[in-house]
Amino acid sequence: MRIGLYPGTFDPITLGHMDIIRRATTLVDKLVIGVAINRDKGPLFSLEERVELLEAECASLTRATGVEIVAHPFENLLIDCARDVGAQIIVRGLRAVADFEYEYQMVGMNRQLDNSIETVFLMAEAEHQAIASKLVKEIARLDGDVSKFVTPRVKAALLKRLGKT
Repeated sequence: MRIGLYPGTFDPITLGHMDIIRRATTLVDKLVIGVAINRDKGPLFSLEERVELLEAECASLTRATGVEIVAHPFENLLIDCARDVGAQIIVRGLRAVADFEYEYQMVGMNRQLDNSIETVFLMAEAEHQAIASKLVKEIARLDGDVSKFVTPRVKAALLKRLGKT
């Protein structure tokens, strides 16, 4: 069984994330969504809320693809998380050249720690390349419409969290 790990903070999960998840399901039999705890980022949503939103958003994709998709919170090194879940590949989404520069360094370090785990980069589709969770939160805070960037479920959760409903 080929297991992939797609890590991120997912605060909140966006249509860009969902695009990468959908496309990653063509590469693996099981996809683990590693939800980073990362206290330094000060997430808007709690870990439990981020996991719940991920599971809700991925349920229909699991039914449609037959690929098991599970959320897995982690706070350790990414490579250790990959070992913990039995992943042979780490899936990373790229939006721009700046993403690649950072990811390139990460791959080099991860290969030094465990060269048996490959990293696969998936380019975001053109319509999703500008989407970033940080920007989605800012748009919502300033009363902008985030409908083009997140699902209705995530939009409702975001507006509720920001006291906009």
